[in-house]
Amino acid sequence: MELKNKVAVVTGVSKGLGLEIVKLLLEKGVIVAGWGRTQPHFTHPHFHFFSCDVADESQVDQAYRDTVASLGKDIRILVNNAGFGVAGSLESMSYTTKRLIPAMKAADEGHILNVASIAGLNGVANFAGYVGTKHAVRGISHSLYMELRDFGIKVSTVYPGSIQTHFFDDIPGMEAHEHMMRPEDVAQTVVQTLETHPNYFVVDVECRPLRPKGKK
Repeated sequence: MELKNKVAVVTGVSKGLGLEIVKLLLEKGVIVAGWGRTQPHFTHPHFHFFSCDVADESQVDQAYRDTVASLGKDIRILVNNAGFGVAGSLESMSYTTKRLIPAMKAADEGHILNVASIAGLNGVANFAGYVGTKHAVRGISHSLYMELRDFGIKVSTVYPGSIQTHFFDDIPGMEAHEHMMRPEDVAQTVVQTLETHPNYFVVDVECRPLRPKGKK
């Protein structure tokens, strides 16, 4: 997809990977609606922040209405970076994806990119609940791409390993360090996946730090 002048919604933009994705999209000429619980310390003429906790349907609805009022309905890109819950069929679910699919179908073009985790492909001791949700994201994404590919809509999923973000702040015994991946590198992979030729579809991308414990 040619990204320049397209409108994108990116969730979880307060910091970390979401904010890095926003910055790279803006460099590509994308107009970005950033949804997050806390406004980032970042400004750009084409960045529009909308306060939203994606776990709260009423907030998602308000953020969507405010986004459309500001930027119009023709939103071609959705990056689900923040966590989200799912119940029922994807297109009827009461979260961000459902609201943006109709406009993508009307345009015969769109790209939904879900940021999962390497835990969506592997088991992790002591993280069964988290692993279960990320495995679910994989199944949801694959089902959704089968539903939407004939409408010109791609659904891609990125599975990053450990990233130097605040994700580890609240996990006892774990903290971000220099041997983890840089968020800007993962963001680059996200944007490269969005930039692919209209008939070239990247389903899954797995990325890891090369030396997670540093040089031996």
